[in-house]
Amino acid sequence: MKVLIIGAGTGGLALAHLLKQAGVCIAVYERDLAPNANTGGYRVGISPAGSRALKACIPSELYDLYVATCARSPRYFNMLTEQLGEVLSFDIDDAGPNALDGEKNVIRKTLRRVLLRGLEDDVFFGKTLQSYANNADGSVTACFQDGSLATGDVLVGADGTSSTVRKQRLPEARLEDTGILSLGGKIPMTVETKALLSDKMFQGMSLIMAPMGFGAIIHSLEFADTRSDPGFAACWPDFVEALDEDSIGWGIWGARQNWPRDPTGLSGEQLRDLGLELTRDWHPHMRALIRMTEPSTIHDVKMRTSVPLTPWTSSNVTLLGDAVHTMTPGRGAGANTALRDAALLGRMLVEADQGRKPLVEAIHAYEVEMLRYSTEAVQESKRQLDASDLAHRPVVGRLQLAATRGVMRVINAVPALKQRAFRQMMRVRGEN
Repeated sequence: MKVLIIGAGTGGLALAHLLKQAGVCIAVYERDLAPNANTGGYRVGISPAGSRALKACIPSELYDLYVATCARSPRYFNMLTEQLGEVLSFDIDDAGPNALDGEKNVIRKTLRRVLLRGLEDDVFFGKTLQSYANNADGSVTACFQDGSLATGDVLVGADGTSSTVRKQRLPEARLEDTGILSLGGKIPMTVETKALLSDKMFQGMSLIMAPMGFGAIIHSLEFADTRSDPGFAACWPDFVEALDEDSIGWGIWGARQNWPRDPTGLSGEQLRDLGLELTRDWHPHMRALIRMTEPSTIHDVKMRTSVPLTPWTSSNVTLLGDAVHTMTPGRGAGANTALRDAALLGRMLVEADQGRKPLVEAIHAYEVEMLRYSTEAVQESKRQLDASDLAHRPVVGRLQLAATRGVMRVINAVPALKQRAFRQMMRVRGEN
């Protein structure tokens, strides 16, 4: 069997590793011109479920490199007011000593570099898919914009939200605007910027719940221990310079109708000014983070989400990750669900390659299960970030915010309730 994978993102590369280890012939085609292209975004959070799926896909030594290139794991998960007052805080260390099940933060570009290791001869850059064609002998041919062709037994669209494969394979699939706008940036971690964070904020990840449904996230990324570890340099000398600088990342989001102006097309400086305008009544430390951020690192994002699909007739062309289930970052499930896809689809394709299951039947089994869990993830993610929610209304939203904060403060003050809520949070993250 030969499998053509369109897209060298997290899910596509994880799938490629699983198949290659099983002896399946693979070829990955990526539109970026080079491996170190800026793929968008800085940090990606990998949940316990995401780590388990990745471990099932890649060689053990590569998994060790992935873990080594992650930032220091967050110890706390904090819910704060816009004045940075604590509403609820979980100590993630209470989850137990199993490092595999810990929350992980990694730079997206670094993760791609890790996953490209061992696939140097299998990934082809500068290949933008134009279309594909089903052949009379049951094979499928990918046609690229540069005029080149590639033929295989299976075509997997792992080419992201604007997937060319999806547009041809499932023309009825569509995306919808959530009505949520966001902007964010990152700032180098210095003595001055670190002083803007409390100890729990520095050691954890913090979500801010503000009036009018506005929200924000603050997370710190530290790689200092890895950079100074002689063992890391000895094992992976070519990755020492790949480690990102320590930084503090931030993001703000809210319903379009509550923004003073649309961020689309604004320069970095204008986005920074807009961030300061949105947070004019927030804690001075949050405003200082925004003010000190280099404008070139600030970007805006319109949050879109897939409209859940009904099952389709399976064939030897299938999809994984954002190509089939784009979701908002409301539950931090996008990359993790793509990894789950890769592990499941890879296992099904290996069964087909080994003659234990007919090919289309194997792909159908993957698609049925993938649709089940991804639909739930898409819906849950949208529920967290939906402009139609009452939280974004002036009066009702404030009442809802006050009630939510009140409940969280009670949970924070009662150990038994806090432990129960924490176990539920970890169960959801563990099961993705």
